[in-house]
Amino acid sequence: MTSTGLRTAPAPEEPAHRDGNVLRWLSAYTASMVGDSIYFVALSWAATRGGSPAQAGLVLAVGSVPRAALMLGGGVIADRFGPRRVVIGSDAVRCAVILAVAVLLLMTAPGIWLLVLVALVFGAVDALFLPSVGALPPRITTPGQLGRVQGMRGFAQRVATVAAAPLGGLAVALGGPAAGFGAAGVLFALSLVLLMAVRVRELPPDEESGTGESPWRQLVDGLRYIRGHRVLAPLLLVAAVMELGFAGPANIGVVLLADQRGWGAAGMAWIVGGFGVGAGASALLLAVRGRIGRAGAVQSWGVVAGSVALAAIGFAPSVGAAAAAGLCVGLCTGLGGALIGAMLQTVTEPAYLGRVTSVATLFTMGIAPMMFPVVGAAIGAWGIEPVFATSAAVSAAGGVLGLCSRALRRAELPR
Repeated sequence: MTSTGLRTAPAPEEPAHRDGNVLRWLSAYTASMVGDSIYFVALSWAATRGGSPAQAGLVLAVGSVPRAALMLGGGVIADRFGPRRVVIGSDAVRCAVILAVAVLLLMTAPGIWLLVLVALVFGAVDALFLPSVGALPPRITTPGQLGRVQGMRGFAQRVATVAAAPLGGLAVALGGPAAGFGAAGVLFALSLVLLMAVRVRELPPDEESGTGESPWRQLVDGLRYIRGHRVLAPLLLVAAVMELGFAGPANIGVVLLADQRGWGAAGMAWIVGGFGVGAGASALLLAVRGRIGRAGAVQSWGVVAGSVALAAIGFAPSVGAAAAAGLCVGLCTGLGGALIGAMLQTVTEPAYLGRVTSVATLFTMGIAPMMFPVVGAAIGAWGIEPVFATSAAVSAAGGVLGLCSRALRRAELPR
């Protein structure tokens, strides 16, 4: 109260795109994503040059095993020790490992065993890094800005995806795998420096969850929290079912489609490019607006509409039609995915964010990629159209499940 007895108006919150703290986090996240992609290019090239095709495939696949197996434990660690501490520690390990590999490749030509070991270590560290970096936004900005932050994050993902492939290819072309690993290590170092400059809001003691419990009890407590949450449980179910149907056709399915229709690599690039442009545009929309009304219903309808467009790709008669369908997929599922991320962070209590993020990430980066060989084998057995239609129906079922939840349909983002 002022001396005149009038209540002073609260200070307006700073928009996320003008908040230096948020921008440092976003820059660190972008540098890390570009470094991830360059690392994968260098690893792929080194594996292809250093072993047989089967050995190269083993190197590229083996990193997903510890990532999926340890992801839930990574969420527990993030909540137990704080996401900032864990994300800085894991980023430092990634930086040191990748730079050490770059030096080794300059000095000698190690066998395929080194690449397998690197992939295993990198996958294990990712299981710590991903839940922690995803749990940071609610501690660095206000609830009303989380939608805008998710839009900014989604747009940064698209920019990183576009920039990483040519940068990785250029580094490997100029200096071989050693240069590729070195470039990735430098980007991880930049990410580390920026993360160390990010200020986070620490939780008061009464908001901490189970820090005195055993890790196993904390994990069980987190899963119980998700199961009993009226909005969070159906929201994660929507994300999981959508990814199970979407991941295979959007990745290996598009490659096989372009090959069977005679569209070649250029046709595949047009389809993937359409998806990227659409997803980037929807993320930019959320970043600019900051909030979309009836977010719970909109994200579910976005999943349904994007699934219909996904089925249309499989029946497209030309590259142009497939690229247009890919653009619709990106617009709808990109908006739906960004809203899922924003709602996840606004409805979850901060003390549980690491565990909740780890569950969401487990489906998107752990379980969903396992559908790649299933979809590839199914296309070989039954053809493109039925597999795309079936996968799209599975993905759409996620959106329908969301619409069937009254609590999720009525969920809103904070103002």
